[in-house]
Amino acid sequence: MKLSHRITNITGGGSDGWDVFYKARRMIAEGIPVTELTIGEHDIRTSPAILEAMNRSATSGHTGYAMVPGTLSLRKSVAARIAARTGVPTTAENILITPGGQAALFAAHMAVCDPGDTAVYIDPYYATYPGTIRGAGAVPKAIVTTPDTAFQPTSAALQEATKGVASLLVNTPNNPTGVVYGQETLAAIARACIANDLWLISDEVYDTQVWEGHHVSPRSLPGMEERTLVVGSMSKSHAMTGSRVGWICGPAEAISRIINLATHTTYGVAGFIQDAADFALKQGDAVEEEVAAPFRRRRALTMQALAGQNVVRAVPAQGAMYVMLDLRATGMSGDAFANALLDAEHIAVMPGESFGAAAAGHVRVAMTIADDQYLDALNRLIAFASELAAQ
Repeated sequence: MKLSHRITNITGGGSDGWDVFYKARRMIAEGIPVTELTIGEHDIRTSPAILEAMNRSATSGHTGYAMVPGTLSLRKSVAARIAARTGVPTTAENILITPGGQAALFAAHMAVCDPGDTAVYIDPYYATYPGTIRGAGAVPKAIVTTPDTAFQPTSAALQEATKGVASLLVNTPNNPTGVVYGQETLAAIARACIANDLWLISDEVYDTQVWEGHHVSPRSLPGMEERTLVVGSMSKSHAMTGSRVGWICGPAEAISRIINLATHTTYGVAGFIQDAADFALKQGDAVEEEVAAPFRRRRALTMQALAGQNVVRAVPAQGAMYVMLDLRATGMSGDAFANALLDAEHIAVMPGESFGAAAAGHVRVAMTIADDQYLDALNRLIAFASELAAQ
């Protein structure tokens, strides 16, 4: 039987970008030790206090169907968090709770793109972006950035690429590059959206992980509130990756329509998980800072390890739990380097090419293992790259 083009074309007919990751997992299954610096999974787990709140909710009976838009208490907590951080008045009517940020990304594109519409995103990109757009029935189109601009899109590129399209997807702090978009870039994004009358989908799941500068939500810029859907998540901010709880924030009319979509797809998020997320948000910023602290520390370790040599260079690591390393001095592609590093040193990193054409010759390193192990792996990576460059 024939399957739909939508489902068979999600990866565009090519690799999904995770080949090195799968290879590393096969090695581990065969009993070969591998240091994994691939995926954005915290090396700490969800706080016991959050798990206790989850257990209390479940054992007290909140295990049936929860309200599809999300519990009113959690929606209010998310709205209050967004209002306090951005200065934009936000209420529960602006919030839909989703099964993680990925479901929010899909729902947002379903909401603003008709079949065949063009949806734009920035290259380098999080690996699921093009597939999410294809899954929503739209046509993905990349704005390819360059290392010279720290992988931030230029105003000219934004204006040209957004003519006649339905939506623009941006991500700051950025995965995979670790770059935090500056005022000039954000202003250019807003100008392009307004001039070309399109929706902005702003993926802000790393908003608590900023090491340099400040996170500014594009929704807070003049003229952007009514045309922006913000994607958020508890995964990165509270180490609740497996709990699958996120949200979309946007105009009340858009959210009411996306609730209809959720009714016919996910049918909401488990009530006891929502209660745990609500509890977590009500603990305040200190909890989020505690979760972010290891990555701030490891980012400093990375900068120290890279000092004094010029073979391996870091893209400005201003936020998120990753650092993007420029390996072009070795003469290798990111994919070739990552495979060689895995074979020789049993260290797994993600090739830059997994995140688009712009990051060729780079690798993404997840700062997600204990400090001493991380520093050892990073030093071995630098030494390996230096040997290749000297050949």
